[in-house]
Amino acid sequence: MKQNFDFKRNRTFITLGIFWTIIFAAMSFYWAMGGMVGVRSLGGAIYEMSLDPEPSFIVIVWLTGFVKLLGAIWLSLLLISWRNPIIIKVFYFVTKAAGIFLFLYGLLNFITISMSAFGLLEFDLDTHATFWRLVFWEPFWMIGGICYFLAVKK
Repeated sequence: MKQNFDFKRNRTFITLGIFWTIIFAAMSFYWAMGGMVGVRSLGGAIYEMSLDPEPSFIVIVWLTGFVKLLGAIWLSLLLISWRNPIIIKVFYFVTKAAGIFLFLYGLLNFITISMSAFGLLEFDLDTHATFWRLVFWEPFWMIGGICYFLAVKK
């Protein structure tokens, strides 16, 4: 007898992931509209480009906001009881992979920025950006990854 693949939805983490994603997208939209609060915390080339942005840079920031919103749509689609086993598998594995990617992205950035702070690597980040990347941005990525990863389970 063939057993169907299914997953359990963790509505708490789906909801947290949706809120995380919307907040993340809202930051991009705010910056795309010319807002500057928090931009310095990113540091490096992104901060430099934001000081006198080219139109192409603004388009990219808008696009990143819309791409981020796709994550909220994706998580919302997890709340539907799909009947097609292929769709169920795709939702499960893509959501898990997205969670792993987001977490590892934050973790690896955290490690490399920490190494830069200790003088082991050379980065173009000032003290302000280094502090905020280690205290807020990289942990923020990791929290998002945890939300996505725990949104579904077998």
